[in-house]
Amino acid sequence: MRAALALADAEGIEALSMRRLAKELGVEAMSLYNHVAHKDEILGGITDLVASEVDLPSDASDWRTAMRRNAISARDVLLRHRWATSLWMRQGGGPARLRNGDWMLRTLREAGFSKDLIYHGFHILESYVLGYTLQQLNFPYKGEELAGIATTFLQQLPADAYPDLVEHIRQHLEPHDEETGGFELGLDLILDGLERARETA
Repeated sequence: MRAALALADAEGIEALSMRRLAKELGVEAMSLYNHVAHKDEILGGITDLVASEVDLPSDASDWRTAMRRNAISARDVLLRHRWATSLWMRQGGGPARLRNGDWMLRTLREAGFSKDLIYHGFHILESYVLGYTLQQLNFPYKGEELAGIATTFLQQLPADAYPDLVEHIRQHLEPHDEETGGFELGLDLILDGLERARETA
């Protein structure tokens, strides 16, 4: 599985085939079927290897800090393995994925969340991490290219008709602190909202 993971990381998930993996391992493609039933088993295996890198804090007595660390770790892991986000929901849960889900649910339960809040909180947090990461990975413009497109767009957009949108686009041309970026801000808003909902309940 490690060889398949390395190949996917180096060349993208599209490059991973039974034939290509066999070549990397120096064996015949048919010999791989002695170890795995099909390619989907390999995809599930390497997705679970990725999941095993996500931090599950052993001390979750402060649920908010623990959940924040877990979410940021998951985002960082998915950014390292750029192909994994697209497979995350399609591949079945291996041991690492199951441990991660169980840890999240247990952390919320032990923090005193109601059954309904645990159910929704789990899905909201997972959806946020996956959705934000997927958008970050697939946004086509960065750096100077983004600045150039934003500048061109501003020249064509009538500021009097769309003043707030123009202001927003201008903000794309300003420097932003990557250490406290949009992901962390959104995550904190979600965690704050869950905390308020728990206290209200």
